[in-house]
Amino acid sequence: MPNCIITMNLWFNDNAEEAANHYVSIFENSSITQVHRFPSSPIPSAVNFTLNNAPFVAINGGEGIRFTPAVSFQVECDTQEEVDYYWERLGEGGDEKKRAAGWLVDRYGVSWQISPRGLGTTMGEAGGEKAAKVAEAILGMTKIDLATLEKL
Repeated sequence: MPNCIITMNLWFNDNAEEAANHYVSIFENSSITQVHRFPSSPIPSAVNFTLNNAPFVAINGGEGIRFTPAVSFQVECDTQEEVDYYWERLGEGGDEKKRAAGWLVDRYGVSWQISPRGLGTTMGEAGGEKAAKVAEAILGMTKIDLATLEKL
């Protein structure tokens, strides 16, 4: 079954369309693909969208379900400029107290990891002492600083 498509579903109280529009404005190759509306409601029941061509659905499911950091989206960046861009755009209006080691929580409660591309592979290949130094440096950061990591 190699042709299956995995779609991420995000549960919002009543602002799914706002959130989808916000995310689409941040990432290239992104768009709203469909908005599902009930005739009796001014807000959509669901919004299909893509982020960098990956499929998502945002639903207005009502209160009761909350996002947690147990599920997060990782944005791998090649440059500090990219790190800064995604950090600022995704973090705008989010919880400042929930930022550490490249992780942030956005204004909707969704957790994001803004990290260097291939960090896990690099640390695995470096192994031992260097990997420990990189991990320690990252744990001491709020937003990832690529120049600091490159010096290690």
